[in-house]
Amino acid sequence: MPGSNLRVLFLGDVFGKAGRKCLETRLSAFRGTEKIDLCIVNGENAAGGNGITPKIADNLFTYGADIITTGDHIWDRSEIEDYLDSHPYIIRPCNYVADAPGKGTAVWELPGKGCVGIINLIGRVFMKPSDSPFYAVEQALETLSNCSAVVVDFHAEATSEKIAMGRFLDGKVSAVLGTHTHVQTADPSILPGGTAYITDAGMTGPSDSVIGLNKDEIVSNYRYQVKRRFKPACGSLRMEGVIIDIDTGTGKALSITPVKESCGE
Repeated sequence: MPGSNLRVLFLGDVFGKAGRKCLETRLSAFRGTEKIDLCIVNGENAAGGNGITPKIADNLFTYGADIITTGDHIWDRSEIEDYLDSHPYIIRPCNYVADAPGKGTAVWELPGKGCVGIINLIGRVFMKPSDSPFYAVEQALETLSNCSAVVVDFHAEATSEKIAMGRFLDGKVSAVLGTHTHVQTADPSILPGGTAYITDAGMTGPSDSVIGLNKDEIVSNYRYQVKRRFKPACGSLRMEGVIIDIDTGTGKALSITPVKESCGE
């Protein structure tokens, strides 16, 4: 297939009702303005900051998400398990055990541009036990060999593990995009082999917060070490992520541009 440009919007962790409101009010228009071909959204915190439900997933698709990726909170809402098995466009980390509900990859067809493979991975440093993401991604890539482009959501805590994954996959995939820490990092780049990379794409949700949660409660917890159930924050909203331009002829990224879009209150 002759090379043609593909424009992918990837949005960092959607946090609670505030994050969902960002997508409801802003995503459709933003897609049109930026001429987005494919929108991938990490939705693992979309239900009150912990997990995602079938109804919320349906809403995210309605707002403009094409693919939903997840992470360590995917099992927080048990009702999502059957949904994962029945819906091909919401995925969980592929380095969970093979017989866990759902799949770790998805394929999105784009007329005239071929197909895009999406892989969801979870890290092992400072996270709950899982299989090696490095071995899992090699196996996943074998099933996506016909795709014009491949985008990886690496949901991980440690910066070093994310950077190592980016270097490991440089030249093998179109983009390696970090999620989980909710803070957009200042290192978007095109690696030497043509892979777009960012350590963390950021968070879609309340900006006046501590990674989505009520800032006063979190400060109090750190100060007094009094444990309680924290509430999602309110107030000003932002939509964060990156736009990646990809040459479908080579599968290499041409550019990666951070997104930091105000969504009102």
